[in-house]
Amino acid sequence: MSPTGLRRAVGQLVFLGFDGYSIPPEMRSLARDFDIGGVVLFKRNVESPEQVAELAFEAERLVPSMPAWVAVDQEGGRVARMRRPFTEWPPMAALGRSGSEDLAARYARAIAREIRSVGVTLDFAPVLDVLTNPANPAIGDRALAAEAGEVARLGAAIIRGLQAEGVAACGKHFPGHGEAGVDSHHDLPVVDLPPDRFEAVEFVPFRAAIAESVAAIMVAHLLVPAFDEHRPTSLSRHVVTTLLREGLAFDNLILTDDLSMKGCASRFTTPESTVHAIAAGHDGALLCEPAYDAQAAALEGLVHAVEDETLSYKQVEASVARHARLKVSYLGGRDRAARPSTLWREVVGCAAHQIIAAEMGRYA
Repeated sequence: MSPTGLRRAVGQLVFLGFDGYSIPPEMRSLARDFDIGGVVLFKRNVESPEQVAELAFEAERLVPSMPAWVAVDQEGGRVARMRRPFTEWPPMAALGRSGSEDLAARYARAIAREIRSVGVTLDFAPVLDVLTNPANPAIGDRALAAEAGEVARLGAAIIRGLQAEGVAACGKHFPGHGEAGVDSHHDLPVVDLPPDRFEAVEFVPFRAAIAESVAAIMVAHLLVPAFDEHRPTSLSRHVVTTLLREGLAFDNLILTDDLSMKGCASRFTTPESTVHAIAAGHDGALLCEPAYDAQAAALEGLVHAVEDETLSYKQVEASVARHARLKVSYLGGRDRAARPSTLWREVVGCAAHQIIAAEMGRYA
């Protein structure tokens, strides 16, 4: 493997956040040196549907050899990066109270049509955490329900809806964030439950998601002593590879939660956490903080980890192959030279979607 080939391979394993309404020069520079796997959009990147469509067009084409994922957290409720004129959705707890798979599927298809119309190809949804701790500060009304079977049933309907409209879904947050009493954005939650409890409750929705061929699963920043006494779940090979990849037989993308979150970043530097995460078995590390020097250092860290055999190149190749396979499914078959579509004018915030949101609102 040539040095250039290695840099391009490890670049596929990183999703980057950035500032502004267009691709900044720093990200273009990184994309020239590394084939960046994807970008993550936040509220700071969203001004209007037309601007997002142009931004997504630019982002997808950062890497000539393979299109980049354009990803976003668009759940509804308090976690929705795209606000009016996009349809504003009640939190997913409303779907749980409705109990309706049909409503969950219609909601998912509507979200997918809106974000796909502006070029988004991966939605970090649905939340598959079972809300066993009602005081959970991070999850709360983002969860579908407090009963594992309901989360599995409705989560599967959301996955089917998103993916039927050409948007890759990402179930989160494995191995299960519902019992946590601390928000992993601010600190590392300790979830001290036995393995059989995870098998009986927390893993149930993830098994259902895998049965629906969910494109990706996101791993949380948690400390679960029953699985790993020392490392957060997001950096634990036992959790990522032994439990999820092998135990649940999941062969699509495994992604970290944002490595900038304090649950991870308070203990590890960005280069350290990125190398640990990929070595644990992830296919993608999310570096959402727009700190370009740290992002560059993380990418260089992956190169050095392969060179010194801390990280297996065969594992990198397997991850790149997963990205390539799923990108054919969700990003293939389109003219990459064509300008952004104006389909969003007919879709974003349309009357049909407002009716679905209003129906959900009756259960909010």
